[in-house]
Amino acid sequence: MNRVVVVTGTPGAGKSTVIAGALKELKTRGTEYSLINYGDVMLKLMRARFKGTDRDEMRKVPTGPYRKIQREAARRIVHAAEKNPVLVDTHCLVKKPEGYYPGLPRWVLEELNPESIVIIEAPAREVLGRRSRDIGRCRDRDALAEVEEHQQLNRAIAMAYAALTGATVRIIVNRDGKLSEAVKEMVEVLG
Repeated sequence: MNRVVVVTGTPGAGKSTVIAGALKELKTRGTEYSLINYGDVMLKLMRARFKGTDRDEMRKVPTGPYRKIQREAARRIVHAAEKNPVLVDTHCLVKKPEGYYPGLPRWVLEELNPESIVIIEAPAREVLGRRSRDIGRCRDRDALAEVEEHQQLNRAIAMAYAALTGATVRIIVNRDGKLSEAVKEMVEVLG
């Protein structure tokens, strides 16, 4: 059976940092996961169809082609899970100009069939501070209330995803200065 665990969180919650710490700890215990960033798979497929697309422009691709690329990305991830358990770094929701779009719509969930969904969160003020220090990305400038809304919607849609797949949902809070606690919780889920 393919083991797929989805890890998600609003941009700036520290998802990638928590994942890196957990994978390092698990490796010392002899447990290895293949880490696949869903956005990277999507970007590779997008670039093949829409020249010059970058990660932050992907949200602006029309919904029809976006859906087809989502499904193809999920198929590639499941194929990788045939060899090793896979940790999928992704977003529950994508904030597009026309509104929130499910990062894992039904057709993606059907392909991935995740065992668990882990949501990495942080207090909204900390998220905004982290985003302001991340000069490598062209992130939207959200207000505090928008970050809070996004995190609330992440929780709601993760539970909907779980209802469709039977996956468990775990929320891990990654507070500034408390990374080791968040990593420990992630290791518990994956271990």
